[in-house]
Amino acid sequence: MKKLWDAVTVGEIYIDHVFSGLLSWPLPGEEIFTRNYLRELGGGAAITACGLGRLGRRTAAFGVVGDTESAWIKQRLAEFGVVSEGLKVMPGSSGVTVSVSVLAERSFYSYAGTNEFLADYLSTSEVLEQLKLASHVHFAVPLQRQVAELLLPELKACECTVSLDVGWQPDWYLKPENLQTCREIDYFLPNRREAEYLTGTDHPEQVLRGLEQLGFTHTVVKLGADGAAIRTGGQMLQVPSPQIEVVDTTGAGDAFDAGLIDALLDGMDSLHILRRAAACGAFSTRSVGALQGMASRQELEAIDEQS
Repeated sequence: MKKLWDAVTVGEIYIDHVFSGLLSWPLPGEEIFTRNYLRELGGGAAITACGLGRLGRRTAAFGVVGDTESAWIKQRLAEFGVVSEGLKVMPGSSGVTVSVSVLAERSFYSYAGTNEFLADYLSTSEVLEQLKLASHVHFAVPLQRQVAELLLPELKACECTVSLDVGWQPDWYLKPENLQTCREIDYFLPNRREAEYLTGTDHPEQVLRGLEQLGFTHTVVKLGADGAAIRTGGQMLQVPSPQIEVVDTTGAGDAFDAGLIDALLDGMDSLHILRRAAACGAFSTRSVGALQGMASRQELEAIDEQS
């Protein structure tokens, strides 16, 4: 099958309200102020798509958005070269997230909005046929098992590689059928907290061994400022994160995913995949919001030359 896109991203779309530059968290009943505020496009599907678009990849995003914000969302995606025809527009409000961050950590307060209709949308034959046109499909969503059973076999039959970034969804992980979905994915991309939750250990090598024992293959664990790690060929590989002056960590994990997918499309080995992914994650933290600091192709080529 001829591929129309290098990659498509599938998942929840949000409008982010980002408050950054705070020195500490407020105690209950307290109010603190920041001079740093940004309204930006968010959600893993949108952020990863924009990261890939910035790198020149033919990319489309699939999700469900509200009619009042759809024009702005599509315009913002287009500014990164991302095709938005995969967005279903429905009456109501798009998802909204308030992101509050101190130097190295952030917390989110979210309203799902029209994202609640995503599973129904992904279950349509129209979406499946569109996803088949991609070389790689990235799911940035806690994929429901019935949707996974519908989509994953068809995508693999069309030689699509598939990645999954669930985000912090402890209730999702408690269901055995969802762990089976993780086993069926080509690349599972948890962050350190999620991987520790799944394995009950906090040492990177023990975490990766624990994930192997769960039957997960090609798991890449995002370690924040410590870079990233993967276990392959019976050994653990870990790369550090480039030294960047951190402004805001919102969306860093999703930018990491974009770098990993970009490296996969280039056919890189595991070590170089980790380096490119860690670089994309780090670069995204140099500006407020997830998109303004996205890595360029020239910056990644410079990283490759140094490695």
